[in-house]
Order: sequence, then structure tokens, then C-alpha cells
Amino acid sequence: MDHHAPIAIAAPKRRTSLQAQVSWGQRVVTIGGDAPVRIQSMTNTDTVDVIGTAIQVKELSLAGSEMVRLTVNTPEAAQAVPHIRDQLDRMGIDTPLVGDFHYNGHRLLSEFPACAEALSKYRINPGNVGKGDKRDKQFGQMIEAAIRWKKPVRIGVNWGSLDQDLLADLMDQNSRRATPWEAKPVMYEALITSALDSARRAVDMGMQPNQIILSCKVSGVQDLIAVYRELNARCDYPLHLGLTEAGMGTKGAVASTAALSVLLQEGIGDTIRVSLTPQPGESRTQEVVIACEILQALELRSFVPSVTACPGCGRTTSTTFQELTKQIEDFLRSQMPVWREKYPGVEKLKVAVMGCIVNGPGESKHADIGISLPGTGEAPAAPVFIDGEKALTLRGENIAQEFQQIVETYIQKRFSKDSVI
Repeated sequence: MDHHAPIAIAAPKRRTSLQAQVSWGQRVVTIGGDAPVRIQSMTNTDTVDVIGTAIQVKELSLAGSEMVRLTVNTPEAAQAVPHIRDQLDRMGIDTPLVGDFHYNGHRLLSEFPACAEALSKYRINPGNVGKGDKRDKQFGQMIEAAIRWKKPVRIGVNWGSLDQDLLADLMDQNSRRATPWEAKPVMYEALITSALDSARRAVDMGMQPNQIILSCKVSGVQDLIAVYRELNARCDYPLHLGLTEAGMGTKGAVASTAALSVLLQEGIGDTIRVSLTPQPGESRTQEVVIACEILQALELRSFVPSVTACPGCGRTTSTTFQELTKQIEDFLRSQMPVWREKYPGVEKLKVAVMGCIVNGPGESKHADIGISLPGTGEAPAAPVFIDGEKALTLRGENIAQEFQQIVETYIQKRFSKDSVI
């Protein structure tokens, strides 16, 4: 008799934390606690370009970004923010906007109240709010603006712009230890101390704790994991995760996935961003797609129907199954803006597109709907499986179009609001 206990999936356990709310109009995005892990992105347009920036915000929003950050670095950019907000409202896009401030945020928030009001959250970098005696005063001015306009803040520390006075002080303290730490742990401590001390100052000024989100961004995977484990242990604020510069293409996608997945699996992190360097000609939305895929792969959230497909081998013929997989993925993703409202739950649909008989029928049966295309030497037939049972067989030159229609019909029947299935 087998005395082993059944294998169980160790689902991430979200920590109990303060909850912040980022809102615009009727749209409220809750961050922290038992709320879903939220996806954030950032525009790379010139904020002064109102139309171009609004269009990119819309694209990022439709791709799945629940907050979009804008660079607010000049008076002209600050003046543009309310017009961007107005343009988005006319487009029917209620995604909250986050203002990214460095060096002169205290002035811009004070001198351009329409900007301060149009933004839904402010990002403050403690390393860039001022030097010496000006630091506390200028940080205070930004917190005062947040309190006045009832806006949450993300206190975002970055190892590329760390407060050098704080780092020097901690290095000096470290030198007096009986057994000094190595340099990297001291830098970790400086990041965390900067974030926590800044949060305490904000609370002392009257900021509600549930209006504060923290981040301590670095570029190394192991560095990020180490810093956030310690930060998580030392505070109850919602945490924003992300490598500060993930990189381009495969490198950026893999590094972000590696770092964020470890932390999210441990229940650490309330918002995420994949800071991907776009490849030439690549859409900015790619960083949002990757963030969605990370959360969906961890089964933390569902955004679009998942498509299982084999990698191909000597058994598979030509590129038919590859082309069909691409067509189906593009079709499902393109339809989601409409389907989210029309077909509740469709994002949990599982589709399989397989290339031969070895795993094709089995994988197709595990999916909600799947197809097993003929491989080398197999009969020119493609069985289609629906809800685990073989439903029909497709043949001929129009298999792709016919299967796509079958998928759409299945979605209409299963996920329609009027469906009784």
C-alpha cells in the first residue's frame, strides 16, 4: 500500500498588508492585502506630446496595464498631464496615471496644481529629492501635495540613484563593527533604510500609512530577491516589484521572470513592472504582455486564454501547427478587449494546438478545446477534442480557419452571459 501523501501545489500565500487605493473617476485599483497583484507600465513618449502619450497609455491599458506612469520632468510636461488625462477620458480610458518625479517634483507639484490633481499617484525617489538641508524640505513638499490632493505615493528607492549621504553613513557604521559586512549587504541595508525612513517621515507629516507603497529596485536577480525578502520582513506596506533595468529581448524577459517569480511565489509583491528595453520597432506593450504571462504562469491571475503548443520535432510536418498556434494566440489576444465584457471567464480558457500523434491527443484532452495536427507519416486528419472528448476531425486546406471558427463558437456557447452550461 502506498503511504505517501498526495502531492499538493504550494500556492503562494499573500501576506497581510496595508491596502492602498489608486483611482480615477469610478475606477479604483486596490493594491496590497488580498487584492490581485497589479500590473504597471510606463510610457516612453515625450510627455509634452499629449496625443502620442495618450495613445500609448491607451495601448498599454488595453494590453493589461492597470496603472501607467508618465515622466513629469519639466514645467511643459506638468502642463501636459491634465490634457493627457482629458484626452484619455474622451477615449474612454480610465486607467490611473502615475507621475514619475525626480529632482524638481516638489516645484512641479506646487506650481502646477492641475497636474497634481490629474495624477492618481506620485512616485518619489528619496535619492533625488535634494541634497543636504534641502532634502527633508523638498521631500516634505511632495508629501504635502499628496496629502492635499489625497493621492497615494510610491516611495521608490533605486540603487542607481541611492542617497549617497545615507550610504556613506552606513559604510562608516559598518567600518566600526567587530566583523564588518561586505559592501553589498551594506548597500542592501541602505536601500531598505532609505525606503523605511522615508515612509516614517511621510507618516509623521500626516500621510496615512495605507497611502504608501514602497519599492527598492536593483538590476540583479539575486540582489532583488535578497532585498525584497528583507524589506517584506520589516514592513507591512504594499510592495512594488521590478528590476530597474531588466534589459532587452530574451535577456530582459528571462531576468524579470526569474526574479519576480521567486518573490511572487513567496507571497511578496503587490504590483509589478517588467522594465523591458524595447527592441527596435517593438511595441511598448511587450512589457505588459510579459508581466501578464508571469502572473498567469504562476496561476495568480488570468488575462487571456492560454494556448498549449508543442515545440515541434522530426515528427511534425512543415510549420502548419506553428502557424496555427500563432494565428490562434493572436486571435484570442486581439479579441480580449471585447470578450472581457461579453464572455466572463473566457480568460481561463485552455486551448491546445499540437503537431503530431505522440502527445497531441492527450494534451488536447487536457485542454478545454484542442487539435492534433497530422505529423510525418500520419493520416492527413486533425482530430478536434472538446471538453476531453473527440468531437470531430478536420481535413483539407482550411483546417486553420475551421478550427478558429470552432474555438469562437465554443467560447460563445460556454462563456456567454446567457449560457446555462
